[in-house]
Amino acid sequence: MRTFVIGDIHGCFDELIELTEKIQLKEDDLLISLGDIVDRGNKSKEVYDYFKSRPNSLVLIGNHERKHQNKILSYSQEIVKVQFGDEYESFLNWLDTLGYYYETADAIIVHAFFEHDKVLADQKQEVLSGSTSGDRYLEKKYPGEKYWSDFYTGSKPIIYGHHVVGTTPKIFNNTYGIDTGACHGDYLTAIELPGFIIHQVKAKRDYWKDEQKQGQIPVLKAKNWNEMRFSEIDKQLNKLAYIEEEEVVSYLLEIRTWKEGIQNSFETIKDEIDKYTKELMEIHQDNFTLEANKKSFKTYLFKSRSNNLTLQDLQKGLNTPAKIEELRKELESK
Repeated sequence: MRTFVIGDIHGCFDELIELTEKIQLKEDDLLISLGDIVDRGNKSKEVYDYFKSRPNSLVLIGNHERKHQNKILSYSQEIVKVQFGDEYESFLNWLDTLGYYYETADAIIVHAFFEHDKVLADQKQEVLSGSTSGDRYLEKKYPGEKYWSDFYTGSKPIIYGHHVVGTTPKIFNNTYGIDTGACHGDYLTAIELPGFIIHQVKAKRDYWKDEQKQGQIPVLKAKNWNEMRFSEIDKQLNKLAYIEEEEVVSYLLEIRTWKEGIQNSFETIKDEIDKYTKELMEIHQDNFTLEANKKSFKTYLFKSRSNNLTLQDLQKGLNTPAKIEELRKELESK
């Protein structure tokens, strides 16, 4: 049985298959991904399905898997969430079964970093996976231009990925960096154990460059704009204002117009609440409190009765399109 450790795949499924064919992967060969199997490439779900279904395979947690676990979704994670659709929750559950390191007789395998002065069992998860907090932690420990591998003196080789090291592996101080930029159009790399034999295939194109453009509209349409605070909608629109693609510009303008139309309805809503308050006071003069308490917007009714209801009250409380929609429906059915 042979063991193959593959660098950051990032959704490059075609290259993964090409690499397994090149190395003539057999059923009893152990195939190890050191993490970051998803995001940036065009076939993250296919890569996930492959590793999930193939016997004698294992995947380590990388910083991109960790982002999905922690629901810290930047653009590349949002694209993957759309790609996975209804299977996204199953994917998250599967991630919870993965480990942060793997050790063979020949090597220690991690996704990103390794503190040179700690044994494997004492390594922090955020360091092994290369999360943002792990990055910050190591910046303090290894100041300047130094990297953790500059200090490694262990007798057992460490294989890692995470940072693109170039188009060929970085072999230094008994460490092997094998993220060779597959998703950026460079190479997908595997190391064969024992022997530390290097295998590579060239990526067909710069997948991440293409995905950033192609994923824009699906990601935007998948956002739950209706449940967002108005301030968050503004933040999202301002963040995306640099985009020049006509279809995206048109969609963002549509969202902005929709949002402003809803926000312009506050005066009308206030008038409707004031009107309804007067009706309650006339019909239920002695039982106003009882009747008002039946409504979800009772606070506004009591303020209106005291002539204290302001537009600022409504803007503060009705801070999402969904809340305004719910109130208007309740007013219409009163």
